[in-house]
Amino acid sequence: MHSVSVAIGLGSNVGDRLGRLEDACRALETPLADQRCSAVYESEPMYVEDQPPFLNACCVGTTGLPARSLLEALQAIERRAGRSPGGRRWGPRELDLDLLLYGDRVIEEAGLRVPHPRMTERAFVLWPLAEIAGDRLHPESGETIARIAAALPRDGLHLHASALCARTVE
Repeated sequence: MHSVSVAIGLGSNVGDRLGRLEDACRALETPLADQRCSAVYESEPMYVEDQPPFLNACCVGTTGLPARSLLEALQAIERRAGRSPGGRRWGPRELDLDLLLYGDRVIEEAGLRVPHPRMTERAFVLWPLAEIAGDRLHPESGETIARIAAALPRDGLHLHASALCARTVE
């Protein structure tokens, strides 16, 4: 299989949040080539508000893995960080890795939807992703990530760390 450009969302709100994101960034070097990471942002939780704030970032890169295999690799990284399957939907988590974009493909399979179905309503996803892939087109809307991000308020989204990994865009 040829290389496909992908985008991954990272989040953590339990324990050493920044350390978990840094570890995940390093772990993503296995399935991703040419990895670049956004800055890290702190955000208030959505949907379930009685939990600690999240740290969020995005990474982009290329992979030769099929989408399902990449999802399985992301879930393995989450488990190594201490995340257990199940748990409270949108509740606290040690590490959350979301497959946001897989090339320009739209995938709807059991347990796998790409582009991520809620990414366009989440400033904590789109603002970091716009830093490193703002000109990328959303496969369903055809709009750039930067344009979609600009339409979302940045309220409650604060810069936490300027660098997540060595290949962070400056």
